[in-house]
Amino acid sequence: MSTFGSPGGRQIVSKPIPPERGSFPLDHEAECQPIMKDYLRCIRTYRGVNTDECRELSKSYLQCRMDRYVMK
Repeated sequence: MSTFGSPGGRQIVSKPIPPERGSFPLDHEAECQPIMKDYLRCIRTYRGVNTDECRELSKSYLQCRMDRYVMK
């Protein structure tokens, strides 16, 4: 028989904390927004299934953000 946690069976639950405000840079100029909208349209069209077409749009969106240093 094995026991998990601390002695006495008491479990410590840690609550995840969200990232600090502003840690994810926003695309204030909306340079990548058309690609994002195409991706969301694709996901709706295929009812949430991540098809190859949608995956390519997702990669394009990520590349757009990286190219414009929005991911730093």
